[in-house]
Amino acid sequence: MTNPTLTWNVARDASEVLEYHFMVNALLAGTIVAVTAGLLGWFMVLRAQTFAGHTLAMMAFPGATGAALIGVAAAWGYFAFCGAGALAIGWLSGGRTRSWSEQSAGIGAVQALALGLGFLFVSLYGGVLGDLENLLFGTFLGVSDGQVLTLAVLAAGSLIALAALGRPLLFASVDPDLAGARGVPVRGLSIAFLGLLGLAVAATSQVTGVLLVFALLVAPAATAQVLTPRPGLSLVLTVALGLAIVWVGLGIAYFSAYPAGFYVASIAFALYMLARMWAWARNAHGSRRRAAPSPGRPEMDAPPTEGVIA
Repeated sequence: MTNPTLTWNVARDASEVLEYHFMVNALLAGTIVAVTAGLLGWFMVLRAQTFAGHTLAMMAFPGATGAALIGVAAAWGYFAFCGAGALAIGWLSGGRTRSWSEQSAGIGAVQALALGLGFLFVSLYGGVLGDLENLLFGTFLGVSDGQVLTLAVLAAGSLIALAALGRPLLFASVDPDLAGARGVPVRGLSIAFLGLLGLAVAATSQVTGVLLVFALLVAPAATAQVLTPRPGLSLVLTVALGLAIVWVGLGIAYFSAYPAGFYVASIAFALYMLARMWAWARNAHGSRRRAAPSPGRPEMDAPPTEGVIA
């Protein structure tokens, strides 16, 4: 593999990428992450819990450093801190029953504690954390067969649980007061969802890194919800956008000297900005059409122009 060159022949370029086992594993892992992060991220954005998602992604820092300190695999630290963080956020923020200021204060307190613990563990460790860059930006191009299998199993479990909670969770997300009045356990669903989100973040952060998992949780879902208010179509569009972002980003990275994370994050941001500009243009066009008078009818709301000034 010397100096791969991107051409206009998409089939030829795709076949070249798929010749290498490390790229096949990267695409498989990226596909799993895109689907899992997309579906969970859709509910996260709908529930206005992006700050909670960001905090759970930051839990990888104390998790990885704590695992290094006691000499165990980093995965144990990821799952332990993401799970504990999800429970702490659910308890301190009080679900959807408290105001946004109360929820954000609780989430911010958890994030501050996590960062403080991470720096403490680094100081106590005393060594050099050579995997710090991987912690932030992931190892898309170094995924093993075992990681792909583990990621697939954990993702399947998370999505099965999400499917079981889907209808009441959607109800509680759209109208928590009415859902509570109908007997839906709003706070219990909130904590359960945060637990699923923490599990997914812990599993996917080991491949994507802290920064990229948050980008894949937020950007595809936010873009889809800008484009359409219909839940079913928005969910499908979220997954499709996530897959496109990961596949295109990894494909370009193979033919480039720059890391895959840069392309994945940049494409995700660009799509979101395009969606926002499209929505702005659509709203502006709709406002102009409503303001314009109907053809063949006089402007009834216009003030008289004759006799106003004596």
